[in-house]
Amino acid sequence: MVLTIVVVAAVYGLQLILGGIVALVEIGLLDKAPDDASLTPLTFLAINLSTILVAPLALLVLTKAGQFSWRSALSVGRAFRWRQLGVYAGLFAVLMILANAAVQLIHPSPLSLFAVSGTTIALLVVLVLTTPLQAAAEEVAFRGVLTASYASWVRAARPALMIGITGSSVLFAVVHTSLDPWMILNYLGLGASTAVMAVLSRGLEAPIAFHVMNNVFAYGIGALFAEGGGIGQDRSAGAGGPYMLVLLLAQAIAIVTVWQVEKRRRLQRRTSCLR
Repeated sequence: MVLTIVVVAAVYGLQLILGGIVALVEIGLLDKAPDDASLTPLTFLAINLSTILVAPLALLVLTKAGQFSWRSALSVGRAFRWRQLGVYAGLFAVLMILANAAVQLIHPSPLSLFAVSGTTIALLVVLVLTTPLQAAAEEVAFRGVLTASYASWVRAARPALMIGITGSSVLFAVVHTSLDPWMILNYLGLGASTAVMAVLSRGLEAPIAFHVMNNVFAYGIGALFAEGGGIGQDRSAGAGGPYMLVLLLAQAIAIVTVWQVEKRRRLQRRTSCLR
């Protein structure tokens, strides 16, 4: 419960502090309209930095209160595999290209919204430099720390997995504060699918890679189709739609991909041991 409080407080508290500072600068000095909720480069940077900072705070509490090594949140029974992170990133990049192409066919963004301005370039720079760290931080906090924390509440393995995956996925959806049922379903799916990937691979390489690619493509497309302005942030009821089932399908395909990759790796390990 302590870990939950820390993560939730950090998510909202850091966004409030950094977001408030940026709002004062943009409204007071840059004449941004107070009711403009779009993501400018500065607000985008503030949100990403606030999320990035959640991970070390969660790991600190894990090591102090839980007396666990912070490395246990990244992988179980082995070292974190950077090469494997790269392999999964490549696989999921292809998957997200196909998924987003399908979304554009089903629910196309008007070409009139496409524009590249100084704001667009700044948004893409922030995206490239901070969004991978932001997505990785969410995986560390929600899948690496909280899933394991909730699973530890019971002894039996299967119920523990169900409680861990369900608890962390629901909290992940809640902190993204959407009122649209399709978006909520997508957040639940993203949380649950990456948690399953972590269980299958006994580490966060696959979940981080998938989350990074999911966010990079989502925000990248959002920046390019924003008429040269800030990225829209509409999470109200009606903002999503059935086309988001394509993203849920991509999440399911990612799970199967991880299952097959890890199955092949185990087979190769057994074969090498027999030689």
